[in-house]
Amino acid sequence: MQARRRLVLQGIVLAAGLACGLTAAAPRPPSPSELTTFFRAVQLDDAKTVGEMLGTVVNANQPNPIGGEPGLVQALREDAMKVVQVFLDHPGTNLETKAANGNTALMMAAFKRNRPAVELLLAKGAKVNQPGWTALHYAAAAGDEQIVRLLLARGAKVDAVSPPKSGAYTPMMMAAREGHDGTALVLIAHGADRTRKNIEGLDAVQIAERAGKPRVAAALQRGGR
Repeated sequence: MQARRRLVLQGIVLAAGLACGLTAAAPRPPSPSELTTFFRAVQLDDAKTVGEMLGTVVNANQPNPIGGEPGLVQALREDAMKVVQVFLDHPGTNLETKAANGNTALMMAAFKRNRPAVELLLAKGAKVNQPGWTALHYAAAAGDEQIVRLLLARGAKVDAVSPPKSGAYTPMMMAAREGHDGTALVLIAHGADRTRKNIEGLDAVQIAERAGKPRVAAALQRGGR
């Protein structure tokens, strides 16, 4: 009985020691100056500095204290493609980590009309659909027909609706508002509903007219027949 009791006590001591060791090994949070250095390197496409700090000093999904963008989203916004590749190669990078404003990496790549980045993200498994704003909204607003087609081919919801507080816009409405008739017609060809209305009760044609885009409104009327 005493021998068994000693074994139990030894197990408790060993577990406590391991727990202390794990606690001691836990990485400390980065200092403000380290964060400044890291995100400055992201902005400058300094892949060497980012690679040295990523996962050791700064978590791969750490948001920038200024603006709230994780490093990958910021790198895409800055067209820092060497740094983008560093993030994509790092096992700790979560492609779905959102910026403070809700942007994902795929949404930013679509908005920036960066097709190579879109293709890289999709190859890594980035999600095409999510509630609210989507990458397809952003590609449509940017008027990039190639990215629109690519996202649709990957299963993007053609009539995805943005949050009601943002107006309940579909990708086609965004294309119409921004004056991209070709993009809007691509969406119609893939089944977009021309009659759907936003929170104000306006369809894509009316949105184009109000935005001062009569050519787009006319194209939508012809294409929607």
